[in-house]
Amino acid sequence: MKVFSFRNIRILFLLSLLAITLIYTQEQKLSTTSWYKPVTVTIFPINGDGQIDTGSFINSLDVNAFQDIDEFFARNSRDYDLIASQPIQTTLGEEIRDLPPQPPKDAGMLSAILYSLKLRYWAYQHTPDNISNKNRIRLYVLYHQSSQQKALPHSLGLQKGLIGIVHAYANDKLSGQNAVVMAHEILHTVGASDKYDHHLMPIYPHGYAEPDRQPLYPQHFAEIMAGRMATSDHEAEIPTSLRAVKVGNTTAREVNWIP
Repeated sequence: MKVFSFRNIRILFLLSLLAITLIYTQEQKLSTTSWYKPVTVTIFPINGDGQIDTGSFINSLDVNAFQDIDEFFARNSRDYDLIASQPIQTTLGEEIRDLPPQPPKDAGMLSAILYSLKLRYWAYQHTPDNISNKNRIRLYVLYHQSSQQKALPHSLGLQKGLIGIVHAYANDKLSGQNAVVMAHEILHTVGASDKYDHHLMPIYPHGYAEPDRQPLYPQHFAEIMAGRMATSDHEAEIPTSLRAVKVGNTTAREVNWIP
């Protein structure tokens, strides 16, 4: 009887914890997709490869290093008449010394759920300030030395928890490319979906910044959630900066820029 009672208490505790988490997550979603005031994005840099040069690069960062991201969201928001003229405001947080948990190799739903919970707990342990996370996005950016022989790991953004894990280059010359990836993951955290296929080609029409352009190719801009600008029906280029990127109508609708 005691065992049964303890089991009931444990189940009740877990259900209560789940309910609280769901309510908090819903409040986060409503707070960050109303767009009546700016959403803060705190960028926490991490030395992703442990290199001395990477550490020196992180030490040289200041908030101006992410100004292109703020300008990108301000520029694109004007096309959708948002109340907040500056929908995203980036700030630079403290350097984090520990690496986040690795995503599972198993692509199953259960593994994804468990990883999401594990990552959210890790972020809870590695948020070195007392700012509320109800209306801010935490972006953990793992910097690496650039190498032509080794591609960066995949970045990700979670809407539940408003957390992004970004892999970026510790190289000023590639800051524009880094900003594109960061903006992409920021939009994931507020509900945007990917718009490229398994060959990394933009999906027509939602993955095209100018789907009505005549002639259709080459596209002059990349749609942010497609990540590439199509130059033909089987070729696409990676944008080198956010100046060559736009928020398309489908993405705008997903993040509540369009009612």
